[in-house]
Amino acid sequence: MKNTNIHEGIILIPDFNGFTEFVFNTKLYTGQYIVRELLSTLLEVNDQHFDISEIEGDAILFYKYDSKPSFQTVSKLLNKMRNAFNRKVKELSEVLNTSIDLSLKFIVNYGKFSQYTLGNFKKLYGPTVVEAHQLLKNNFAEQPSYALFSNSFLDKTNDFENSSNGQLYLPEVGVIQYFEKIKQHI
Repeated sequence: MKNTNIHEGIILIPDFNGFTEFVFNTKLYTGQYIVRELLSTLLEVNDQHFDISEIEGDAILFYKYDSKPSFQTVSKLLNKMRNAFNRKVKELSEVLNTSIDLSLKFIVNYGKFSQYTLGNFKKLYGPTVVEAHQLLKNNFAEQPSYALFSNSFLDKTNDFENSSNGQLYLPEVGVIQYFEKIKQHI
């Protein structure tokens, strides 16, 4: 059976760090309001660059069919998302007079995946999607706010420049790009 619905593309997952503690330590209505506002901010900044497969709790599964992805373009979008997220956290903290201890991490993966419809939902399927979810649960990152670009994504781009400034190269995984300077361990 040949499936013509298989495409190559980017899987992007923005995910909140600190979400479980946040849920258990925040009143239900307040927490729901904050999460809705933060997810809405990410959707607005995305501005239809990526399509949305699903939203689950504190994460959005974005995808984009793209045979020639650009590291620079994706990296700029992630920085815009992170900056907007941080501004919204600050705004909500002030308006609600509460501390919001959430940060944002991103997983960027590339490969083949397919899509199927189930009721009103469009679901993604394939190893590339599973790998992206597995990368969310990594123990590589030294800081909570980062973007992890998988080797499969980096191999497909032609505009990635490896630098030691804020990057951690993991040969078996890819590159972690930190949003803040890496703190030196003394």
